[in-house]
Amino acid sequence: MTEPVRTRYAPSPTGIPHVGNIRTALFDWLLARHFGGQFILRIEDTDRQRYDPRAVDAIMESLRWLGLDWDEGPDVGGPHAPYVESERLDMYKAAAGDLIARGHAYRCYCSPERLEQVRAEQQRRKEPPKYDRHCRDLSDAEARERAELGTKPVVRFKTPLADVTRFHDEIRGEIEFDNATLDDFIILKSDGYPTYHLAHIVDDHDMRITHVLRGDEWVSSAPRHLLIYQALGWTPPKIAHLPIILGPDKSKLSKRHGATSALEYRDRGYLPDAMFNFLGLLGWSLDDKTVVISREEFVRNFDLSRVVRNPAIFDVEKLDWLNGVYIRETPDDRLAELLAERLEQDLPASAPRPIDRDIARKATPLVKERIKRLDEAVAMMDFFFWDELHYSREELLAKAFRDEPAKASEALRRVLDALEPL
Repeated sequence: MTEPVRTRYAPSPTGIPHVGNIRTALFDWLLARHFGGQFILRIEDTDRQRYDPRAVDAIMESLRWLGLDWDEGPDVGGPHAPYVESERLDMYKAAAGDLIARGHAYRCYCSPERLEQVRAEQQRRKEPPKYDRHCRDLSDAEARERAELGTKPVVRFKTPLADVTRFHDEIRGEIEFDNATLDDFIILKSDGYPTYHLAHIVDDHDMRITHVLRGDEWVSSAPRHLLIYQALGWTPPKIAHLPIILGPDKSKLSKRHGATSALEYRDRGYLPDAMFNFLGLLGWSLDDKTVVISREEFVRNFDLSRVVRNPAIFDVEKLDWLNGVYIRETPDDRLAELLAERLEQDLPASAPRPIDRDIARKATPLVKERIKRLDEAVAMMDFFFWDELHYSREELLAKAFRDEPAKASEALRRVLDALEPL
């Protein structure tokens, strides 16, 4: 590399981050660490209608749980602060004004009612809905007239009407779009907030981002972004669109496939290193056989050339198996502490606390080979720490004894005899 690699994770705080979103952050982090570069956290909070202030904390908590540290960001600062978009509005307004002055953007005064009428007519004609460029060539006098009426305009990019836009995707190769299929999209809203199309370009340029990794749903937006880079006279970063993550049934990953956020998996008892390993293999591989890969090995070997184009399958059974591997590799003392913490969290309120750590250490080897998740600890270990337990006959007896009372009684008698000295 001729310049330091700088990647960024720039989530929109509209909810708890999805595992697909966190997978992107992981790949960004790995690419930066592999090349000895910087990983930046930036909060893209310009969607004010969907903004959720709790989401920012959830984003940072997810990254910290997985060990994805950032070199620059809202909480640590850096040479390109601020790292929250709502604190950078002047930069976006300046860029929009520059584009207008260069003849690459214009103010649009169309009302929502007019735009809805245009869409309805296009649908009636079975045409793809897009802006009809009504304000694209307004004269200065017409623009002043509309402004005097008090209409707050948006700013739209003046997309070229002909030719094609080509770009190289670091994963998918050469891609091109016919400019005639693109519309004059909004880059600055009437409230002064930018859209994603403008904001991330201004930020990435200012923050010297060298690689942009994002989901493949953004492929169709890439030509719009490259046209803005060209219009501003800026060199775009390298772009890579990561494969989509699907459920085992090959449909888009959703709640019906189980948990969808990293924090949900944490709460279900998965270890961060296991989740790191699992997410790292969603669309990337070291070879055709290695599954258990340490964090250090990922950093040493990660490269975009190993990312595949095909969708990645989120297989919870594989995750459970992998988590079991990491549990068995955890030193007994450390695992005993994790299990004790989990028991303190999950046991009923009437159970004594804190958990006796000495008993936890002695009991850990009895379950270490059996559990796949930390949340399974209560079912296997509660009787060591809580006396108020009641078991049915079926729960106490092995399947072979349930239909033979005599054998069952003899078995229980022997158990009692063995326990009596204790």
